[in-house]
Amino acid sequence: MGVNARKYRGTVEYVRVLAELVSAAEHRGFTTYQDIAQLMSLPMTGSHMARETGLMLGEISDGEAEAGRPMLSVVCVSKSGSPGPGLYGLARQMGRLEEGADEEAFLRDELKAVYATWRRPLPYKKKD
Repeated sequence: MGVNARKYRGTVEYVRVLAELVSAAEHRGFTTYQDIAQLMSLPMTGSHMARETGLMLGEISDGEAEAGRPMLSVVCVSKSGSPGPGLYGLARQMGRLEEGADEEAFLRDELKAVYATWRRPLPYKKKD
């Protein structure tokens, strides 16, 4: 079991948010906390929204770590385009980011790993 409670794992909302994150990663893009909140039927702002989206992203990150994959939640950003401070706290909690380590380097490396992991396969070409 990961470092986070399992409130959402197995729910429809979990699958929807996971699909949103995977789609963003496949396209080497991002999604927002507001997009995640909407998929979870949460308000678009506020402490409740922040807590619940953070919990969901933490559960997904735990699942990805259990599967040997990087933190898929790095593709989720605020409207300004930056991840929230919770990302780095979660990375430290999971043992993926040491205290005092360069957060920008961590983000860059983790994004690169996520994009490589979820890269869309090239179209199949039948050999003649």
